[in-house]
Amino acid sequence: MIKAKKSLGQNFLIDHNIIDKIVTIIEIKNKNILEIGPGTGNLTSKILEKNPKKILVIEKDDNLVKLLKQKFNSKIDIINNDILKIEENSLCNQTLTVFGNLPYNISTEILVKWILNLRQKKIWFDYLILMFQKEVADRIISEYNTKDYGRLSIITNWRLKIQKICDINPSCFQPKPKVDSSLLLFEPKRNFIEFKNPKNLEKITRIFFMHRRKMIKKPFLEIFDGNKNLALKIGLDLKLRPQNLDFNTYFNLTKVYEQLRS
Repeated sequence: MIKAKKSLGQNFLIDHNIIDKIVTIIEIKNKNILEIGPGTGNLTSKILEKNPKKILVIEKDDNLVKLLKQKFNSKIDIINNDILKIEENSLCNQTLTVFGNLPYNISTEILVKWILNLRQKKIWFDYLILMFQKEVADRIISEYNTKDYGRLSIITNWRLKIQKICDINPSCFQPKPKVDSSLLLFEPKRNFIEFKNPKNLEKITRIFFMHRRKMIKKPFLEIFDGNKNLALKIGLDLKLRPQNLDFNTYFNLTKVYEQLRS
């Protein structure tokens, strides 16, 4: 029997009702599927029942790779690697539908990497169906003027439409995590503000939210070289706090930042 490795953040999904729910969120027949962290293959088996065109899985754990090869033979293609080391835009020539019970210790890092690396036109996935620690999911789906709103909400909403599917109890996993989980569905936005370098959005939100309980005056002046007149010009109240600015305000600030440095 395979034991979950705490060092890899492994918690295997075992609840059949949840697994059945996951594979029926969208139609996956004849689709190219990517599964991140398949573990012991419980979700993989259900995906196969839906007759996809192809299943590609990425698994870092050597022992689990051996198990998956024995269990599925040539029915799936396995990449034995760390998801963070993989260039996702080059994974497949076809659009992928992605499933993932992401390791909670690197889930935000994976999501932010994927978003910041997204191409403007040819996007490598049509849907992401991903599981997160509930606390992280709450941050992803939060709106401005709420306590959970922050960098993760803004960066995700820049390129993706988000829908919460359900919360998942710890008892649905083996071993049981100490926290609740949430399942989210993501779809690429067709219309979004284009940046010269998406990492500028990451930079601006990081500096603003370093002191989320304080007014935005200090981070604004830090980013824009002390230019108070600019705030007046774009109609920004420097007495507001970072969580009081909506998504579009951060997107527009990033555009202004890039224009001033071009």
